[in-house]
Amino acid sequence: MGRLENKICVITGAGSGIGRAAAIRFAHEGASVVVADIDAATGRELAASIDGLFVEVDVADEASVRDMFAATVTAFGGLDVLFNNAGISPSDDDSILTTGLDAWRRVQDVNLTSVYLGCHYGIPLLLERGGGSVINTASFVALVGSATSQISYSASKGGVLSMSRELAVEFARQHVRVNALCPGPVNTPLLRELFAKDPERAARRLVHVPLGRFAEPEEIANAALFLASDEASFVTGATFLVDGGISSAYVTPL
Repeated sequence: MGRLENKICVITGAGSGIGRAAAIRFAHEGASVVVADIDAATGRELAASIDGLFVEVDVADEASVRDMFAATVTAFGGLDVLFNNAGISPSDDDSILTTGLDAWRRVQDVNLTSVYLGCHYGIPLLLERGGGSVINTASFVALVGSATSQISYSASKGGVLSMSRELAVEFARQHVRVNALCPGPVNTPLLRELFAKDPERAARRLVHVPLGRFAEPEEIANAALFLASDEASFVTGATFLVDGGISSAYVTPL
């Protein structure tokens, strides 16, 4: 049996990057996977390849999130694992001196409000099954500061981290585990697009990674798999860092 055999899993932002890698990994481990994404083309292709269910969702829209969970219950009968993974990092989110209110709000809606909505509608379904696992994608930037700022992104991930701790404590006795997955920089299309526009910004980040490289999506998916599985039965409220050592580093190797 796989590590997620007979578990029903919703993954947001599953069409690419970490979410895509997690959907493939979860399905390989026996899960019934709901591929939730705003991009219908990539989402449908992935869902078909893993025998999952594609649901088109705008994670910042309450009705859309509610419909996503309704489709999950209709197709599979419940929910065991919720991976709130969707997020954005747009180029107009920069220094607080230059980032406009529209950019601030857009990032907060997609990165933070989406996690609120996912937990608001998802946790009751976990409770109906007697418990389960919630994995919220935060970031190592929730723990450290950066002079190459993305002010709304950093603030949103700090909010995800704090919310995850609160939920973990509130629902611990009801067997719902809630953990914040905190990746370092990951080799995803989002990061490649951002850094291709600014090689200096990429270089300034890479020098701080003790392992000397960015993570691959599959490495973060493996961490999510552990948190989703029963192997993590005593892990809740964790700040689960998978950052190549960034948050521990003062001076990195030559």
